[in-house]
Amino acid sequence: MSQTSILGASKLVAFIPTTDLARARAFYEGVLGLRLASDNAPVALVVDANGTMLRITAVANHAPAPFTVLGWDVESIERTVESLEAAGVGMLRYPGVNENLPHGIWKSPGGARVAWFHDPDGNVLSVTQF
Repeated sequence: MSQTSILGASKLVAFIPTTDLARARAFYEGVLGLRLASDNAPVALVVDANGTMLRITAVANHAPAPFTVLGWDVESIERTVESLEAAGVGMLRYPGVNENLPHGIWKSPGGARVAWFHDPDGNVLSVTQF
């Protein structure tokens, strides 16, 4: 008997919360360079994350998760992190993980290299070179 794919052929839509749509737009569009697809203020913004719809949703209150909620697979992590830092984005340092590593780039046991940063709402984002 074959397994039916319920969502396997469907496009993923990602969501991230913000308490300030204008500030989020300045970051995701202006700093990260994602293309604004739709401004549905005061409810949400939609940006194109290289073919994935990212809905930046307005919320009244937000307590950021202590773990990564959104990440990108990048070709060159050093170049990407240097560009983020040049744009004023601080890379996160975790004690015992990446606190003393150049640019905070950590090498996972599987070989992927990862660096983390916050968006303006404190959501943890990452870039990874596999």
